[in-house]
Amino acid sequence: MVALKHRNLKLFTIALALFAITIMSFLLNYTQNSGLVLWNPEKYFRFSGPFIRFITSVRRPCSCETCVSETEISQWFDERFNYTFSPLLTKQNNVVSENTYTWWMKLQGEKKPMDINQAIEEMFKVIPGDNNLLNPNPYRCRTCAVVGNSGNLKGSDYGPDIDSHNFVLRMNHAPTARFEKDVGNKTTHHFVYPESMRDLRDNVSMVLIPFKTLDLQWIVSALTTGTINFTYAPVPRKIKVTKDQILVYHPDFMKYIYDKWLFHHGRYPSTGILSVIFALHVCDQVDLYGFGADSKGNWHHYWENNPSAGAFRQTGVHDGDFEAEIIGNLTSINKIKVYGGR
Repeated sequence: MVALKHRNLKLFTIALALFAITIMSFLLNYTQNSGLVLWNPEKYFRFSGPFIRFITSVRRPCSCETCVSETEISQWFDERFNYTFSPLLTKQNNVVSENTYTWWMKLQGEKKPMDINQAIEEMFKVIPGDNNLLNPNPYRCRTCAVVGNSGNLKGSDYGPDIDSHNFVLRMNHAPTARFEKDVGNKTTHHFVYPESMRDLRDNVSMVLIPFKTLDLQWIVSALTTGTINFTYAPVPRKIKVTKDQILVYHPDFMKYIYDKWLFHHGRYPSTGILSVIFALHVCDQVDLYGFGADSKGNWHHYWENNPSAGAFRQTGVHDGDFEAEIIGNLTSINKIKVYGGR
């Protein structure tokens, strides 16, 4: 009789464990597909034992099949990727190092700049300066599409695939209207500098890439008085964007990319590579669309009718070949996936 009770208890324990595994598998799979963090087993299970130790022993940065921030897979990646660098300038991360400031001020040769600390302080009186992007969680799978502007998007039919990602990152003048079939319609983050600014929908986060102190002053002006309308080129006096949705790229993060990833190739990183490395730090899975030449070897934007008129690879500022090599290396070690057109 005692043996029978022990047998029943053992069967009940096994059944309970299988039920728990089934529930966990469902919730973790839903989390992976939705990009939301719905459940954390460590929050609810407060007891120890072989089962919980097994569940929590294999800790990964995310719940995706592969996680961008996983280390000890590639020495090349580990030597470059530094998760301690925050991509955004915020009220909590508002200091620009002296080394960065010296380099940054030479990028566009700004004359008589405002004090950088004053410019940052004035800016955060107008925009929130909060950061809710950097919240890694082992039970989340945040998928991100970084959409470049290459002509290889024409005829690709990538639109639905792009829009299926949790985050969709676009840059500069990139339009979606009339090109939805190939480039999608969804945008969560749009990377711009003042000279490439365009109106954004209310639910889109504007990511300002500042190359000079005047750029920080411009964002304040564009949201208030509208007094600044020229930097080295005409810029909008006013912009249509939700204040709470404005993020500012950190100059220290830009310098980190220039030092650790580009090894000082080019004068400074392109918007494309700034967006890609940004994605490596905030996303769990990164897919690239619209990078590189088209099928005929032309380098142009997908909205241009004349490919030869849009040869943008050799700018004299960025090293396109070296940046392409970085993307190629990231692809070869499965940190990103590149969709090169069809």
